[in-house]
Amino acid sequence: MKTWIVVVAAAMLVGSAFGAVALDVKEILAPKGKLRVGVYYGSPTSMVRDSKTNEIHGLSFDLGQELAKRLNVPFEQVTYQRISDVLEGMKGGDVDFTVSNSTPARAATVTFSQNLLTIELGYLVAAASPITAIAEIQKPGLRIGVTQGSTSLSTIPKLLPNATVVPAENYKRGIEMLEHGEIDTYATNKPTLFEMSDQMPGSRILDGRWGEEHLAVAIPKGHEAALEYIRHFVQDVQANGLVAQSAERAGLRGAVKAQ
Repeated sequence: MKTWIVVVAAAMLVGSAFGAVALDVKEILAPKGKLRVGVYYGSPTSMVRDSKTNEIHGLSFDLGQELAKRLNVPFEQVTYQRISDVLEGMKGGDVDFTVSNSTPARAATVTFSQNLLTIELGYLVAAASPITAIAEIQKPGLRIGVTQGSTSLSTIPKLLPNATVVPAENYKRGIEMLEHGEIDTYATNKPTLFEMSDQMPGSRILDGRWGEEHLAVAIPKGHEAALEYIRHFVQDVQANGLVAQSAERAGLRGAVKAQ
């Protein structure tokens, strides 16, 4: 009888310890009592709206909803124009969770999980463009559109020192620039390029790639005590197929591999 009481007491102690850990994780990841998920329209890696069903999907959006459910807190969508704005919002304390390209520069201001998904980087040209192959992008004097605040903005000048880099406020402005002949091509990740191409009849995403982006979950600096929980979360949503399902629902194209 005494042995049974000791076992039960030990089990209750372990259970309360796990409860305390869960509570701590919730308070770290959702300090305002809700999970504020930073998103931006136009990329399946973040958030897109299905033109037929009007449903919203995307890696940041779907995984944010899943994490909020697991933490048992409300989900709050915090919308920005582009990923650089989302990360600034996180740095300023207004965003708790997002998915982003995990570069060393960005890791200086936010904390990343392990890789969630790897996607290709490419070029989009308008229907009337004479450019037919990625090798032609090396020609001097080309005007390369990129998204303001993106990693492409800092990377393309190194890859193409003879090109003129033209920042766009967002991908919609990039479409206008291509259609009006203000730029010769647009450089970003292929999931975004496919979204742009769908709105530009006859446009082409050139075969091949000029690099890769390694997507990861991002949480604010100072929340590292919950990073192990986030790492297990990433492992679980990869293993149970949620990442693949989210990518499919959002129409994400241009993925190389899931880690």
